[in-house]
Amino acid sequence: MSRWYIAVPPLLLIGFMGGLLVLAVQGQSRLNMDDELVHDAAARERSLDEFMGLISDADSEERGFLLTGDKSFLSSYQRVKAKFAPALAQLRSGYGSLNSSNAGTQTLQALATKKLAQLDASLAAYQAGATSPKNIVGNLASDQTTQDLVSLVRDLHSKESVELTADRTRLRWDLRLSNWITIGGAVLNIGLVILATVLVYGDMRRRARQATDLRDQKQELERQVAERTRELTALSTHLQELSEQEKSALARELHDELGGLLVAARMDLSWLQQRLPTSDPAIEQRFKRIHESLSAGVDLKRRVVEELRPTLLDNMGLFTALRWQFKESCRRTGLTCTESIPEVELKFNPDAAIGVFRVAQEALMNIVKHADARCADLTIEIQDDTFLLRISDDGRGIPSNRSLPHTSHGLASMRHRVAALGGVWNAISPSAGGTVVTARIPLANMLANEHAHGLASTELRGAT
Repeated sequence: MSRWYIAVPPLLLIGFMGGLLVLAVQGQSRLNMDDELVHDAAARERSLDEFMGLISDADSEERGFLLTGDKSFLSSYQRVKAKFAPALAQLRSGYGSLNSSNAGTQTLQALATKKLAQLDASLAAYQAGATSPKNIVGNLASDQTTQDLVSLVRDLHSKESVELTADRTRLRWDLRLSNWITIGGAVLNIGLVILATVLVYGDMRRRARQATDLRDQKQELERQVAERTRELTALSTHLQELSEQEKSALARELHDELGGLLVAARMDLSWLQQRLPTSDPAIEQRFKRIHESLSAGVDLKRRVVEELRPTLLDNMGLFTALRWQFKESCRRTGLTCTESIPEVELKFNPDAAIGVFRVAQEALMNIVKHADARCADLTIEIQDDTFLLRISDDGRGIPSNRSLPHTSHGLASMRHRVAALGGVWNAISPSAGGTVVTARIPLANMLANEHAHGLASTELRGAT
């Protein structure tokens, strides 16, 4: 409905304009026809008047000649007589399309011919001296033909007057109707234009309200997304902290409990071996195997504890733990490794230190598992108030379908750990090949407190 009701007024306007145009054309046609009828009726009235004038002129000129003998009257009579034929032709032409008046024009022509014949006969009798002029003039005055002719012309003239009046009335009515149709069409079109304007304005307001509602909904959705994102970020951070706490607790349990059990077992085995000497090679071999197994268990316990919670991180600091982790990973995998780590160890927040350590650990694990690299580089810099961690390799780089953090849990974990510290993380694959992982963290978020930050800056300037 919202698509069509806006188009209804323009369609109606076009339809009414077309109808008004048709009515205007028809009205103009009727007006032209009425005007022609009025013009024809007026022309016939003038023709009748002219014809009656010719009859009267012919009669007068002949009487003047008969009474005075002046030949100028005779010449005028001949000129008037010559006009009768064209006048009758004009009358027949004017009444040619009117069947009801054809009989009248025929009678008029017959009477006119008879009248001219009488005038010619009277003129011939006068010229022959057969009768006196007074008798001829008297006969002309009392001529019945003249009276019939005058009566017929008067009747025709009366009919033409009535028809002319009717034609003029019809012309005025058609003109008035045409004007009313024009005015009505104009008013209707104005009404349709106003209606279309109101509908368009209403539709614009409706669309504006919809746009406002959509904007409000979008803002609400963005607010909800931001709130959910904050909640998920807080939850993820909490889970990571909880995971680190559990790892730390498990590492302590393994170190204290399992380590104590293994050491006690080794001590007991050594005591038994000393108290029960034997020369049996098989028994000695068993004792040796048990010692090796217990030593392997102790080494395994140490590696697991270091993976769960590096003791170097808690005892020696972040930089030492990173050096050990980097060298140990390169030693196990045969990578050629270079490192650039400041000699001055700052007092870092334990949570920040473990977060940076896990980022470096995950990056090294990705190099070992996926990069197929030969060389790796670890760089740590303190740039003004920023802690910079950069790990690069010469491997095959990040595939295009895993260029975004959300396509890999390892990359997402690194990004989130850096974001939780208020930093910026990115991983790129340069055109020369390999991968470069960079983390920039505000130094204030890394240090244990603001006082330590000031001391660290002083120590750093002195070391430089």
